[in-house]
Amino acid sequence: MKIALTADPELPVPPELYGGIERVVDMLARGLVARGHEVTLFAHPDSRSAGRLVPWPGRRSTDFFASLANAATLTRGQFETRFDLVHSFSRLAYMMPILPCRVPKLMTYQRAVTPRTVKLGYQLSRGSLGFTAISDWMMHEVKHIGSWTVIPNGVPLDTYQFVAEVEEDAPLVFLGRVEEIKGPHLAIEIARRSGRRLIIAGNIPDDKRAWVEANVLCAVDGVRIRYIGPVNDREKNQLLGSAAAFLMPILWDEPFGIVMAEAMACGTPVLGLARGAVCEVVADGVTGFVRNDVAGLIAGVARLGEISRAACRARVEKLYSDQAVVDAYERLYRARLQPAQVGEPAP
Repeated sequence: MKIALTADPELPVPPELYGGIERVVDMLARGLVARGHEVTLFAHPDSRSAGRLVPWPGRRSTDFFASLANAATLTRGQFETRFDLVHSFSRLAYMMPILPCRVPKLMTYQRAVTPRTVKLGYQLSRGSLGFTAISDWMMHEVKHIGSWTVIPNGVPLDTYQFVAEVEEDAPLVFLGRVEEIKGPHLAIEIARRSGRRLIIAGNIPDDKRAWVEANVLCAVDGVRIRYIGPVNDREKNQLLGSAAAFLMPILWDEPFGIVMAEAMACGTPVLGLARGAVCEVVADGVTGFVRNDVAGLIAGVARLGEISRAACRARVEKLYSDQAVVDAYERLYRARLQPAQVGEPAP
């Protein structure tokens, strides 16, 4: 198949540090190319993923004129290459000019879904646009509009080494953007009240620094509570693999949370608050504990011995591995292409 993949223009594919969606696009592109498909990636100019790269001219998703330029670039690419399928992980607006065309199209949502936008896109496409979501939770308001498939995010298993055992006094780990909705201050509370060490990793957004300094960095002592900043893939693998548990005390409804799959790939249990898709990703009592409050997560720390690290890895291998995710998208591509024939012109 000739497949077009699109990513947001702000970050390269794959990203150096932060960038969950870009990691998924990179994983999918590499998997598809390895299976013999012809992939064209529309992304940030510094991208270095598999397939042929077409750089976006516009570098801001929220900029109207940048969006027009990117839409024109994708349209030109479609009419020059005649893709069998166009799969967007970026903005629906970039596909607007080609929505009425017969070429099958997919829109994958990894952030909040707007019913009005979904309905408009589906109507303009005359049924040629399908939708995927990364969790059941995020599509509950739109699943009646068009055709929806749930395909969760995943992680390349080769990147994350399974660690069967950790030290008895292994630390808890918080990894993610360091800001209030991610719950780093709650992670500190959990660590303190359970008598465990905590390592905090991740970037601090500029507009959140005042809150972080007042609520997180003030508790960092370099011994019991450490902050190590952003980490790359190698450092992340080592950090997660050496942890007693990964903390996910989020205060917002996160659509998936790929870092939970990364932690479980290392064999590390997840302790998370029951928000968004956490209940879907973590098998409560099997690969971690999902609770409604901090007290419940503190109790979960005391029960970590009940969790099999091998079960954590097995769940990722079955549901969230690169193999599983590429398999799911490839099946969906073939279903969307029927009864159309691969290689036929799609004006």
